[in-house]
Amino acid sequence: MKKFDIFKKGLLKENPIFVLQLGLCSALAITTSLTNAVGMGIAVICVLIMSNIIISLLRNIIPNEIRIPVYIVIIATLVKCVQMIMNAYTPELYDSLGVFIPLIVVNCIILGRAEAFASKNGVLDSILDALGMGIGYLFAVLVISFVRQLLGTGGISLYNPLDATQVIFNIELFPDYAISIFTQSAGAFIALGCILAFIQYLKVRGTKKEVNTKKASVK
Repeated sequence: MKKFDIFKKGLLKENPIFVLQLGLCSALAITTSLTNAVGMGIAVICVLIMSNIIISLLRNIIPNEIRIPVYIVIIATLVKCVQMIMNAYTPELYDSLGVFIPLIVVNCIILGRAEAFASKNGVLDSILDALGMGIGYLFAVLVISFVRQLLGTGGISLYNPLDATQVIFNIELFPDYAISIFTQSAGAFIALGCILAFIQYLKVRGTKKEVNTKKASVK
């Protein structure tokens, strides 16, 4: 498989949220704002890259019988390091994400890539796989956060994850007509369902166009 193909498959074709539907717990819980999405996305990317590197380097010496417990120990150690760094340098974001930071340990995306890819491939390929999947996760939670924040508050805002007092942008569009349910748990499921339905519509539409094109070429 080409290097670029390894990287890009996690962006759209095998997007962990929109296609594989892994890691939905954190994706639904923290997507109340773009700031939370950026913070969680960066944390997941860091853990994914480091865990893939370590597991790829150790893949030939980890006994097959205990590989899953070993993977979990490695991932848990990395998550604890990320958690401590966030607590030290981004306390506001750390408090906002709360329990979902340590829950990265059991995120199916990270353990799944360790088992399905890093344990069978070299370091460079594992890094590219982690980058693609991590950026795909970040893209997905940003889209969900955008929809929820826009409909739930009537505006869009983003703060610097490293400095909560620094406003990157804050745009109010229709605050008087906001739908508050989108700031709640139920709104997360509604937003994700609508996004998945739209993606499926695009897929079906693309398939129909491809079939029509083939029929036209045959004629």
